Amino acid sequence: MTRWGLIGASTIAREWVIGAIRATGGEVVSVLSSSPERGKEYAAANGIPEAAASLEALLAESGIDAVYVSTTNELHRDQTLAAARAGKHVLCEKPLALAVEDARAMVSACREAGVVMATNHHLRNAASHRAMRDAIAAGRIGTPLAARVFHAVYLPPHLQSWRIEKPEAGGGVVLDISVHDADTLRFVLGDDPVEAVAMTQQGGMAEAGLEDAVMGVLRFRSGLIAQFHDAFTTRFATTGFEVHGTEGSLIGRDVMTQKPMGSVSLRTAAGEEQLPLDTTNLYERALANFHAAIAGRGTPSASGEDGVWSLATGLAILAAARSGRATPIETGL
Repeated sequence: MTRWGLIGASTIAREWVIGAIRATGGEVVSVLSSSPERGKEYAAANGIPEAAASLEALLAESGIDAVYVSTTNELHRDQTLAAARAGKHVLCEKPLALAVEDARAMVSACREAGVVMATNHHLRNAASHRAMRDAIAAGRIGTPLAARVFHAVYLPPHLQSWRIEKPEAGGGVVLDISVHDADTLRFVLGDDPVEAVAMTQQGGMAEAGLEDAVMGVLRFRSGLIAQFHDAFTTRFATTGFEVHGTEGSLIGRDVMTQKPMGSVSLRTAAGEEQLPLDTTNLYERALANFHAAIAGRGTPSASGEDGVWSLATGLAILAAARSGRATPIETGL
């Protein structure tokens, strides 16, 4: 059994990750919050035995095998480096850091410490995206030429806070949502983005100069171009993910979500068919793969290197929006 410490008493841990850890044979034994009082309340509410007084105290617990880092983005680097030094496996929320070189340092530290590192990019665990990836790999749409991602949603009030108020914490829609687009595109296409163009928007929700919507295009190594629209401000939009090739198109609807839902249709000269999808919980698939990787039986769903790629893409999108020019995506990997 893998014993976990939570670094961050977060909503995502409460709603999704704690349950996924337990459903896949793990145990959550401790949680760290920036507020000791909140940490105790969170532990009690979620059946966690211990609320750690400090990061050092949590990492010193010999019974902890792995940590889930879900603090605000500017804290991820130092917390991951400390966990690696303590010999703990690390599942870190996206974006891994606020600078590509910091994300690379996190990956290197975990590799040198001999611990598993993963990025919590949940969407690549969705049956919809896995089915699309398999169809493309099997040649069912020929050569992929273009993709479109619709990931404009409404950020509910209980999740707004730092995401729309604090640039220093890595707020804004690009580092919150566009990084997921980048990772899902890489996963589905089996291709890497090399260049970004974008425009951002302040639609009335975000403060302090942060963006709450973005539209742009990514160019991939193969020449494929992918359009994306992400937002915190669209109350009634649906989400979608499309890939169009020389011999067919894949149309995913309601698939950019934490829930195992949505549909995928394949359109070719032969007509249209719905691809079969399972309803496996995305986070349970991620945690099952992480536990297996710790045991030496495979790899995480999304590696630390995958997190470097998504961060580098997000930062290139922001730079392109500021400059008005196409911006190369550079990972240093």
